[in-house]
Amino acid sequence: MSALTDLIYAGSNAVVGLTEGAVKDAIEKFGADHKVAFPDTAYFLPTIYAATGVKVRTLGDLPACVDVMKSLVSWQDDLGEALNAGLATAVGAEIIEALQYATGQAAYGTESESGIGFVPDAVIRSLGVPLVTGDIPGVAVVIGEAANPDDLAAVVKDYQSKGILTFLVGNVIDQAAKCGVRMGLEFRVVPLGHGVTSVIHVVTVAIRAALIFGNVQPGDMKTLLTYTKERVPAFVNTFGPLNEVVVSAGAGAIALGFPVVADVDLGDNQVPGALESCTDHSQTVQRSLSLRNIKIKVKEMPIPVAFASAFEGEIVRRNDMHAEFTVGVTPTCELVAMRELDEIKDHSITLIGPDIDGEAPLSLPLGIFVEVAGARMQADFEPVIERKIHYWLNYIEGVMHTGQRNLLRVRINKDSYERGLRLKHFGEVIYHMVMDDFESVVDKCQVTIITDADKVRELLEKEGLPRYNARDARLASMTDESVDTFYTCVLCQSFAPAHVCVVTPERLGLCGAVSWLDAKATKELEPAGTAQPVKKEGCLDEAKGIYESVNKAVEEASHGAVSSVSLYSLLEDPMTSCGCFECICGILPEANGVIIVNREFKGMTPVGMTFGELASMTGGGVQTPGFMGHGRHFISSKKFIKAEGGIQRIVWMPKELKDDIATRLNKTAKELLGIDNFTDMICDETIATESDKVLEFLTEKNHPALSMDPIM
Repeated sequence: MSALTDLIYAGSNAVVGLTEGAVKDAIEKFGADHKVAFPDTAYFLPTIYAATGVKVRTLGDLPACVDVMKSLVSWQDDLGEALNAGLATAVGAEIIEALQYATGQAAYGTESESGIGFVPDAVIRSLGVPLVTGDIPGVAVVIGEAANPDDLAAVVKDYQSKGILTFLVGNVIDQAAKCGVRMGLEFRVVPLGHGVTSVIHVVTVAIRAALIFGNVQPGDMKTLLTYTKERVPAFVNTFGPLNEVVVSAGAGAIALGFPVVADVDLGDNQVPGALESCTDHSQTVQRSLSLRNIKIKVKEMPIPVAFASAFEGEIVRRNDMHAEFTVGVTPTCELVAMRELDEIKDHSITLIGPDIDGEAPLSLPLGIFVEVAGARMQADFEPVIERKIHYWLNYIEGVMHTGQRNLLRVRINKDSYERGLRLKHFGEVIYHMVMDDFESVVDKCQVTIITDADKVRELLEKEGLPRYNARDARLASMTDESVDTFYTCVLCQSFAPAHVCVVTPERLGLCGAVSWLDAKATKELEPAGTAQPVKKEGCLDEAKGIYESVNKAVEEASHGAVSSVSLYSLLEDPMTSCGCFECICGILPEANGVIIVNREFKGMTPVGMTFGELASMTGGGVQTPGFMGHGRHFISSKKFIKAEGGIQRIVWMPKELKDDIATRLNKTAKELLGIDNFTDMICDETIATESDKVLEFLTEKNHPALSMDPIM
């Protein structure tokens, strides 16, 4: 055998032996009926489940899995067979890590300490949108211990600056931390754990992506491997000497389609495109990206701190804050307004009022006024650009931005201030991003930053409130009946090949990120892009929202996978779900209504399933009558499951979700049903999660669903 295959088999064999012993010991100590599972997942032990279809629930289920591992270690002098042995290593790592959770020995804690360990389903679903939009262009796995920690840190920071989601395994965690790498999911640098078996936690991310988004069926190993290779843009970087276990783990990664770049000279053991050496760390990033054909559009900003989507989730705590701009304390306003070309000066950035120089913590008013002009610019695009400001400012290292319009809260941390960040840099970021992201409709852009309280109030009263009110009135008047065009959105097809969203004024995309106006703007910005217009023609059923033109467009966009869609029905040909939906709606027959559960809710629902379990039945770009993924804002729509009776069918939802949508849903209920405070009639987990107790509550409240025709 070659030196490479010999190493792979030796490592796999070692892991098999370790796994077999660990399983035997656990059964002897805890019993075969002892439960084994990872937290917050509906996919059992995901690697085993996806590869074999076996649902591991107890320790007694594991010996058969060990036998499968043994069968994969063939010792044949063939690279393909050796890669299969690498998959055995992955299975072994999964079992070993699962045993740690099952026996209470999982040494995982905060992200800055021992690593996060298993990544919950909800996190994977939250990553769906940034992955398909390219905000996360790829996934890096960095494992080992670097001879030079500074080189390691430079590689990780380079990935971070490019928005790459980076997982750390081994002593590279400590090395990166000591070199000042900021870690956590919010920074897209995630320490998994110090043990080599913790690498399985990123493997299960890729595998669950196939199950969640790709509708890959458990046990279909061939389709699984095709999906991970073609649709999960992941790769591995190893630092330091390679032992046999690391090599066999790398073989498992290669089998999944993830190339491995090692920083040691592998000589003749290199496999072009799959296993390559790169001893020059300055070339590691470029080599890795090129192996997965990941192309990064670098956005260079004339600012003194980093600018990348990796900083989007950064939180600036009060004790680390240099300056703050907060509604309720000081006036705030954020506005984009369309102008004529001769009314503005391109790249004009003006500060009115004091800058943030001074002793921390500073509290100042903040007005951000962006004026744009272009031959193809439309007033409908103003709020689309305006919402982007939230993301752009959050991309600035050391800046936290929440809210919109005149309800802003912005913080700047001390470190970024000390490195030279000032308010003029907000203007530079906004200008460059407007001209970059909206270049097809914007020819000129000028930005005014205001920190004078009277001037902010003046901007709000003269320009802001009139425009906000006019937009709200236009949006309120926009119904599915008031337009002649809907839009298909296939943004998520890179993960869910058969999924097609149909976006209407009253039904935004199920991810919650694409409104009808967003889709319209996307079409203008990218004529051949992900959003395409559909003329509303050939109405077959108004109540269910069935149109001949929509069916034809969906069939074409789904490559024939879906031929009929009901826009307003839960039971008849509901819209497909990709997996990144914000909420799931499902029928509760006992209450003659539906429950809605949001991605963030971890508890049990009255239908006897968690969000993850419901989602496992609903995603992957398939139609699932009786279940439907959707955005939060769709719940208060007059078109929400209209065919089944609409919002009066809603009988249960988590309290956080209910409180969030209460104002909008109560307004709709008042208009449609004449009911005041309808949300008070909806049960939540603080009241009951058992169906009989839910029914008691609904009866007490005289909920309208109880007197409606049977839903099924």
